[in-house]
This record gives sequence, structure tokens and C-alpha cells, in this order.
Amino acid sequence: MGGPGGIPGHRGATHQGAGSQGTGRPQAPQPPAVPQPPQAPQPSRGPQPPAVPPSPQAPQPATAPRPPAAPRPPGAPQYPTAPPPPRADPTGAVPLPPPVAPLAPPVEHGAGTGAATLAVLLIGPAGAGKTTVARHWAQRRRVPTAHISLDDVREWVCSGFADPQSGWNEHSEAQYRLARRTCGFAARNFLANGISCIVDDAVFPDRPVVGLGGWKRHVGPGLLPVVLLPGLEVVLERNAKRSGNRRLSDEEVAAIHGRMAGWYGSGLPIIDNSTYDVETTARVLDDVLARAIASPPSW
Repeated sequence: MGGPGGIPGHRGATHQGAGSQGTGRPQAPQPPAVPQPPQAPQPSRGPQPPAVPPSPQAPQPATAPRPPAAPRPPGAPQYPTAPPPPRADPTGAVPLPPPVAPLAPPVEHGAGTGAATLAVLLIGPAGAGKTTVARHWAQRRRVPTAHISLDDVREWVCSGFADPQSGWNEHSEAQYRLARRTCGFAARNFLANGISCIVDDAVFPDRPVVGLGGWKRHVGPGLLPVVLLPGLEVVLERNAKRSGNRRLSDEEVAAIHGRMAGWYGSGLPIIDNSTYDVETTARVLDDVLARAIASPPSW
């Protein structure tokens, strides 16, 4: 009994397709089937990963370590990572390294002031040579010493300079006070760093505005004043060699010199350098200052 489904259990029985019209002859052996790739897992096994692999970039942890800094090329300048702490010094002194050698060739001045740190005020009329002597003394010391000229500081004001020769008024007085404060600040800064200083100014004994009180207040009580007072003829001769606003009339020079004579009897040391050259005057000044250190003048 045959049917469309063949005889169960018969090895030769196959299902006849449309090309075999029930001839009853055994079919030729079929070639083995080509193996198929494995089928994807059935959905019943749970969610499967996507066919496309995920991006290789993995999420960064919340506290990822910072990458190391790039190496600094050779010779690159180094910069501080933080500003230095503020200084409590009201003068704004900046510490300096000690000098490795004298700033000027030493010249024998006897025992003199030696290596003492000094603040000197050299007083004198126009033409006394105080600026030249002060600079020479500062250059020849064995230790660092600065020279500060009040006239130079006053002339830092270019436009609007109030020249005292044009008349002493509120403008020239204000600029003088400002220059004296500036010199005092510079002197304190030098002294705070172990550098001596000498300031020159035409201080009058009978005028408090340009008197010693302001210098003592701006520099300090350790200031050592010395008066440089040659004769009138010498002062007139030296003034005649000046130029610009540094040169005064003979009448003005004589008036200033006469008022400077008031320092006699004041207790301040006075040097008459009428017959001294610059080098000799600097030597005498050093000796006078050495005595002033041992016995400071009362002023």
C-alpha cells in the first residue's frame, strides 16, 4: 500500500517530487548537504550582545589620575608655582645676597669707618662740593655704599618741575618734601639690606621746612649729619663752573653761604674744605664719621 508519504521504516522509500512520477525505481544517491553556518541562538535564551562590537573607548572613572606633565625642554626658564608670601616689613626691603667682592677698589682711609653700615647726611651750600665728595666717599669704601643726591631726585620731575630759583612757593616746597621722602625711603631700603648710604642736601639751620627734622623722621635717628662749609670765595669759584639750573647767581650763593654759617655752634661736625681736594676731603669725612660713631652728635 503506497501513499504520498512513503512506507514507514523502509530505507529506500523517499518522497517523490514532481520530477519522479511514481516510477518505483530507487533514486540516485544525493550528494551530502553543504554544512550551514551555525544558527544564532534562539531568543528564548535571553538578550544577546549586539552583532556590532562596542566602541573600544571605555568610560573614564570618576577620579581618573592626571597625566604626567610634559618634560621641560633643556634650557627652558623655571617659574615659581606660587607667589612668595607678603612681607611684613613696612619699608618694602628686599633681601639681597651678600656681595662676593667689593663694589669699588679699596683705598686706605686709615681706621676710619671700616665696615660699619652708616647713614650719612652731607650738608653744604651750592658749590661746596658735597655731591662730588659724597660720591667719591661712597665709591672708595670697602663695603657696599650708595650715594643719593636730593637735587638729582628733585629733577626726576621733568614736565612741571618747580625750580626753587624761580621762587620758593607751595609747588617747589611740595616737590622738595616729596623728593626728601623718596630719598628717605631709598636710604631705609638700602640700610635694611646692609648697604650704607650717603645723602647730600643743602639743609638750612634756620628753616624747619628744609631742616634736619624731616631727614631724621624719614631716614631714622641713626642718621649722621656732617656739614661741608668752605670759604665764600671758593664757593663762588666752584659755582661759576656750573651750568644749567645748577648754577646760581653770585648774590644767591652769598646769601645761602651766610645762612649756612648758622651751623657753627650747632654741635654738628663741620669740615672746611677750602684747601682740600676731593680725595683729601673724603678722607677727612671718613675720620669725622668714625668719631661720630664713637660719640654721636646730639641734634
